[in-house]
Amino acid sequence: MYFVYLLKSSRTGDLYVGYTYNLRQRLQEHQNGESQWTKTRTPFALIYYEAYQNAQDARKREQQLKRQGKALGQLKRRINGSLGVLAMKGVG
Repeated sequence: MYFVYLLKSSRTGDLYVGYTYNLRQRLQEHQNGESQWTKTRTPFALIYYEAYQNAQDARKREQQLKRQGKALGQLKRRINGSLGVLAMKGVG
């Protein structure tokens, strides 16, 4: 199983979109500052994730969210009501 996930920095309010095959391990790496983009923005909260059967589909979705503002905007609108915390600056 592969995952596309959305993190929010508690420090800066920035969003980070990524994909991984081991969500728990990857989140720990982000919290420990082991990711280039996120290391100066810790701590993070996992605010959303999607599961995929293969890496190709997960990577495609990750790129869609990173490169197409419309796709990320739709996702933010979909989850905003339940979170009430998505006044974000940017996506990494």
